[in-house]
Amino acid sequence: MDNPLVSVVMGSNSDWSVMQQAAHILKEFDIPHEALIVSAHRTPDRMFEFAETAIERGIRCIIAGAGGAAHLPGMIAAKTTLPVLGVPVTSKHLQGLDSLLSIVQMPKGVPVATFAIGEAGAANAGLFAVALLSIGNPALAARLESFRVAQAEAVSAMTLPSV
Repeated sequence: MDNPLVSVVMGSNSDWSVMQQAAHILKEFDIPHEALIVSAHRTPDRMFEFAETAIERGIRCIIAGAGGAAHLPGMIAAKTTLPVLGVPVTSKHLQGLDSLLSIVQMPKGVPVATFAIGEAGAANAGLFAVALLSIGNPALAARLESFRVAQAEAVSAMTLPSV
């Protein structure tokens, strides 16, 4: 996408099933974004270059998803001052708990905002990016408010079957 404001990055294409939830939210709000595979372990030089050039490319925040050792969000945060939103990707053996703990346990001074494991976390990271970008953008803020109102109305309209 031309002139992306948000980067959605992950270490492998196998993470896309989770991370596409963030991309869907960004698309729903017409936020220019990009989706990239940038591995902390297999392509560290590419990851460093990505993080070091994100600001000059016009990126406003980075949504980084990672499974297993989950170093990608923290390593990106170490190389940029942009907000990094970490999404723990569900893992095969520990169901993403390992990823969550790796992302949330950042040392003091290198923050990563950490979201829930899996698809809900990716969607919420996308919504958080929308909220960040809505600061100083009244039209986007109004769209986010409308989204929230629609969610509340949908819950209010829910019924349960008779017993």
